[in-house]
Amino acid sequence: MRFPEITGTNLLRRKVALPSDLGGNINIIFVAFQRWHQALVDSWIPFARQLEASFPGVIYYELPVIYKMNFLSQTFLNEGMRAGIPNRTTRERTITLYLDKESFRSALDIPNEETIWVLVVDRTGEVLWRTEGDFSPEKGEVLRGSIQKNYYGNPGASL
Repeated sequence: MRFPEITGTNLLRRKVALPSDLGGNINIIFVAFQRWHQALVDSWIPFARQLEASFPGVIYYELPVIYKMNFLSQTFLNEGMRAGIPNRTTRERTITLYLDKESFRSALDIPNEETIWVLVVDRTGEVLWRTEGDFSPEKGEVLRGSIQKNYYGNPGASL
């Protein structure tokens, strides 16, 4: 499975092409569809930060996925999110996607918008691992194992 080629805007107001602009050799992507999903994403962030510290070249991103809307509405929503996030790194790594949600979900085999999805994606866009829902120690250890396998299992990769 490959992450679809799409464009979004981060909360620093920069256009970002995914997956080509992802900064890590291994990227952890949190895909959220509803405002209340932020709490689920937040449950993963401390663990994602630990993984970044343990594995140079691993970077996490938050992708709020929103239906297409006009430019003024997009700007209003993005500026509202931006105002609520003072941290520059978090703003840089929060990439809002305004798109056909059904097509996006279909490309990633995401059946519905009831929860978040956590994806591990390499530099080329290949999805290496995935799960759904809030953090648990069990999911975290499986995620760590996936990163270790892909981090150490590819001697040609420069991380």
